[in-house]
Amino acid sequence: MNRGIYCLVIQSSIFPAKYVQGADAIAELAPLCANLGKNALLIGDIIGAKNLLPRIRDSFEAAKIGLVAEEFKGECCDQEIDRLKTIVRDHRCDVVIGLGGGKAMDTGKSVGHGMSTRVVTVPTVASTDAATSSLAVIYTAEGAFNRYQFFKKNPDLVLVDTAIIAKAPVRFLIAGIGDALSTWFEADTCRQSYSNNVAGGIGTLAAYSLARLCYDTILEFGVSACLSCEAGVVTPALERVVEANTLLSGLGFENAGVASAHSIHNGLTVLEETHGYYHGEKVAIGVQAGLFLGDKPQALINDVYSFCESVGLPTTLAAIGLADVKPAQLNQVATAACSEGETIHNEPSTVTPERVYASIVVADAFGRARLESNAQLRKFKEYKGWAR
Repeated sequence: MNRGIYCLVIQSSIFPAKYVQGADAIAELAPLCANLGKNALLIGDIIGAKNLLPRIRDSFEAAKIGLVAEEFKGECCDQEIDRLKTIVRDHRCDVVIGLGGGKAMDTGKSVGHGMSTRVVTVPTVASTDAATSSLAVIYTAEGAFNRYQFFKKNPDLVLVDTAIIAKAPVRFLIAGIGDALSTWFEADTCRQSYSNNVAGGIGTLAAYSLARLCYDTILEFGVSACLSCEAGVVTPALERVVEANTLLSGLGFENAGVASAHSIHNGLTVLEETHGYYHGEKVAIGVQAGLFLGDKPQALINDVYSFCESVGLPTTLAAIGLADVKPAQLNQVATAACSEGETIHNEPSTVTPERVYASIVVADAFGRARLESNAQLRKFKEYKGWAR
């Protein structure tokens, strides 16, 4: 964290070189890769690559680009990265494509940057902003968090086919909305505290504006986008929310900064009961707790909870597997969230485990109270014959 007089701090921003989004955008993958190199390694997770690979092979052959396809083994770990680096070396690949979810794309970035190739990301779900970022989350072979790995630049190409994303389970899109929900709150926190971003400076006006646009977009179009995804169709609302989840959220967190929501997410991961829930679902709980930690106005708190309820994001600890959580466990969460180096210390005021514990408890109580009130209201409407 870097605080100081505004005129003395350095502003900085980083961006992917090219971003392409739209229905059937996958048809542009080979022509665009032809501008980057002659031989490509495609790292695809089994879900993302299963139906796409034959079409991709044909298009790369037509574009006269060599293509080696390797199935991603499931963990972005040093062993998998080293295995794939060997393939890059043996086949003299000058482009690496990560296709699938966040771990597959992070692996592609780690392999490509490690071997000094051009890097392409192709998300098949909109549950993460990993596609645009200049970092990767590295795990152990068993799936435990190991470290963050930072690269000197962002991907050379991010290609997002919204027709593919529309066919994915809607829960992925909702999780991405939960992650995107944190972007503006954390950006605004870092703006107030003059905290450094991933690029090593404070955010630009563009960064803060993009973070706010991310928030406004998901609030306006989130419900319609989820309905579109449930129906498996591409609509303008889905396009907007996919852009918010992928591009605006990615640019926002890297260029404006991260704060309490992601630290509370990291704290929640110390409890095994949360491991079956997606990143964005736990980040949403972090956002809600952060509202109370940051003493936000009640009207804003109500707006956020109403939005989360409308798209199906969790608003209670029970919704992320912690129905029977004990105070001692929540103290573990709060302590982990406040670890040295965590982004929660970008908050403008001093943060302690005690304050974080209290915020999580109150956020959960508020969420439960709303759910009980909504249930009572539904019963009353049914009794009066108002419900349809």
